[in-house]
Amino acid sequence: MVRILLRKCKLEFLKFNFFFSNTALDLLKNIQVQAIIGPETSSQDNFVVDLGNKAQVPIVSFSATSPSLSSTKTPYFVRTCLNDSTQAKAISSIVKAFGWREAVPIYEDTDFGNGIIPYLIDALQEIDTRVPYRSVIPPLASDDQILAELYKLKTMQTRVFIVHMPSSLGSRFFSKFKMAEMMTKGYVWIVTDGITNLLSSMDPSVIDCMQGVLGIRPYVPKSKELENFEARWRKKLQQENPDFGSRDSLDIYGLLAYDTVWALAMAAEKVGETSFPYQQVQATDNSMDLAKLGASQIGPKLLETILETKFRGLSGDFRLINGQLQSSAFQIVNVIGNGWRQVGVWTPKYGILKEMNVTSTQVYSTLKNNLHTIIWPGDPMFVPKGWVILTSGKKLRIGVPVKNGFNQFVNVSHNPDTNETIVTGYCIDVFKAVMEELPYAVPYEFIPFQKADGKSAGNYNDLVYQVHLQNYDAVVGDTTIIANRSLYVDFTLPYTESGVSSMVPLRNYDRKKAWNFLKPLNRDLWITSGAFFIFTGFVVWLLEHRINEDFRGPINHQIGMIFWFSFSTLVFAHREKVASNLARFVVIIWVFVVLILTSSYTASLTSMLTLQTNGENIGYQAGSFVAYNSVDECNEGLLKGTRNGGFAAAFDEVPYIKLFLASSCSKYTMVGPIYKTDGFGFVFPRGSPLVPDISRAILHVTEGDKMAQIEAAWFEQQTNCADPDTFSSNSLTMNSFRGLFLIAGVASLLALLVFLITFCYEHRHLIAKVPWWKKIVILARIFDGKDLSSHTFRRSDFSSHTMRRNNYEDQNVTDGVSVENLQNNNTPQQSSISNHTDENPTSPPKGQKNEDPPPYQSKSYQNSPTRDNLLLSLVNIEGSSVHEMTDEMI
Repeated sequence: MVRILLRKCKLEFLKFNFFFSNTALDLLKNIQVQAIIGPETSSQDNFVVDLGNKAQVPIVSFSATSPSLSSTKTPYFVRTCLNDSTQAKAISSIVKAFGWREAVPIYEDTDFGNGIIPYLIDALQEIDTRVPYRSVIPPLASDDQILAELYKLKTMQTRVFIVHMPSSLGSRFFSKFKMAEMMTKGYVWIVTDGITNLLSSMDPSVIDCMQGVLGIRPYVPKSKELENFEARWRKKLQQENPDFGSRDSLDIYGLLAYDTVWALAMAAEKVGETSFPYQQVQATDNSMDLAKLGASQIGPKLLETILETKFRGLSGDFRLINGQLQSSAFQIVNVIGNGWRQVGVWTPKYGILKEMNVTSTQVYSTLKNNLHTIIWPGDPMFVPKGWVILTSGKKLRIGVPVKNGFNQFVNVSHNPDTNETIVTGYCIDVFKAVMEELPYAVPYEFIPFQKADGKSAGNYNDLVYQVHLQNYDAVVGDTTIIANRSLYVDFTLPYTESGVSSMVPLRNYDRKKAWNFLKPLNRDLWITSGAFFIFTGFVVWLLEHRINEDFRGPINHQIGMIFWFSFSTLVFAHREKVASNLARFVVIIWVFVVLILTSSYTASLTSMLTLQTNGENIGYQAGSFVAYNSVDECNEGLLKGTRNGGFAAAFDEVPYIKLFLASSCSKYTMVGPIYKTDGFGFVFPRGSPLVPDISRAILHVTEGDKMAQIEAAWFEQQTNCADPDTFSSNSLTMNSFRGLFLIAGVASLLALLVFLITFCYEHRHLIAKVPWWKKIVILARIFDGKDLSSHTFRRSDFSSHTMRRNNYEDQNVTDGVSVENLQNNNTPQQSSISNHTDENPTSPPKGQKNEDPPPYQSKSYQNSPTRDNLLLSLVNIEGSSVHEMTDEMI
């Protein structure tokens, strides 16, 4: 018993052995203690905590680390040490730092051992580390049982082991390592603080068996108070025990016990008097002892005071949250020689650090470079990769697909002489090159995925699923990485370009000739288009010549206008306005034809110079991810086309398309977008430790010259190709535009016919009784003149023409034929035409000006003989008669 005198009360500490639960019951029932410190192990805590909860007495433990004990279930339980679950994150950070993909936990089959496992498994899963096996050791296991379990672990590929057990069982466990030869090169052993905290008290022979072991333990910051306390403790220990060794030191549990006592003393002093008896409960004489247990009167207040206590202790900051001490940091230690040395520190905020000197810019990190040099089991300089290929003579069974086509990727053949199966191909060579890059040897053999008759045993999904069924250890071939397959297998990094696209036949293969721009239209279409340009220009000129100044002028100007107006419609650059409705009708139809023609020309030329995507039926590879079976079948289908039972385009993965294009003499091209996939990869079981190493080896191969050599060997470009000019053309023909030109031609001819009929009808009285050839001459001369009655001419032009008309009416036509007589000759009321010149009776006397004629817009004037006289007088030249003029023209 230890008595501590405080200011307000006297605190007595009674030391008892808690091995039997009736001891705790006796303390509560008979002595009526106000608090209990202990017990030492988690296995003893459950019953004691239940007693304290019933008696309302705080149970304060500095060594019960099992997460199964919680203050949320039992409010009067106070944990002044760290919960075991806080170690899980620190251990997973070490595993992540070295990239170990598998780990096997080894733990005692007790509440102490089982408590950490759920938290440890979750922490490992967060970093994608598998737990293929759990090794459970009974607390009273014999040496033979321990050896049998070690030999079982030795037969596994995994070489990373996490040991969680008390030091008593741990000492027996590690003492068998030399016999099992499991402290050799390649092994990784990580122990929790259940062993690490008590390394100083272990037997030296056990420490010798643990060389290279990693461990974690709570981080204790250095302080002046801690140094002074350790000095006093060593001095007192040497006085009481002269055999005290220098290697013995105060462990973390001693520091936690010291801080726990101080916390309880500080709480008791705040509460004051603590000698109040328990409040008894009513119970019968036949009741059990638990029913007669009373309740502490100051227990609730003492518990509240303990939870609020904060101070700087020997182990660090003492601060309880939710009834337990909070984690600050863990030391990462390495067992070397007769003890251990610190190689790093782990904190929840900053991860792995070399030392506890955190800066403001520090970020969370799990890099192994943040650790000091670690001495590993077997070979101090060799960092274990965490797994091994078992050397029992067993080879990796590599499944390969059996293909009928595209054998450049994988080809399975059989040699009847040697009865040997030969597997070759691009994928096989890549796999062999990758395996040569590994820093260790991996024996393997290729096993074709085939039936007894040599045919394929299924598609690619069936082959991949065989790995999940453990019929194969891996699959090598042109296997695409897709999401649904990754649900039950793991893929390496891709070793080919990813993507799915389509390919079509090329219609024009030579893109460098100077006259390629003529190929979108064939010769007939070019000639027809040119003819219609000229014809349309002529029709518009004919319709506009008499009423539009833009279409008049010298003969060379008018001819140029015919060509300019029609060809300028190609780029819609015609600036001349058309006045007549007939011309507008023709131009509208023609502009529509030009729009279709130019759009088709542009599309065809673009297609020839870039890509062809006019697909109809689509072909795809049978049995593959993306129903042709070989390069020859694909070529035949594309050459036939849709109409002949083939297909116009093939949809496949980029590696297959590149192989096909390399062997097709540039007759085809890859078109359209490339739909994202992950390419070809090697298949392994879920969590296989080979995947990271092979993925890194793939990067070395693909980035070097080896990959280019393999591709050149299997995908060599064909050299014996036919002349590209012999291939079919994709020029647009006349048949494509026959309807458009028919519409444009009919529209132009219709407008021209309407114009000629109208023109001849208006001047029918001038050509009624003259020979047909003279009719043509007269109409041509009239057509060449302006139509002054058109609304397109200004009034000033009308006035000048009026004066000319009056002057012509005053003249007599030579040879005795006047305009009036000619006009009268076409009038039934006239008797004859005189052969001599008479004065025009309608002419005004000399010296008297003519009065202005009626407006040209007047219908009576347009149909009067005076208008015809004017039109006819325009064809007279220097007083010559119409007959003489026509004779001269002929």
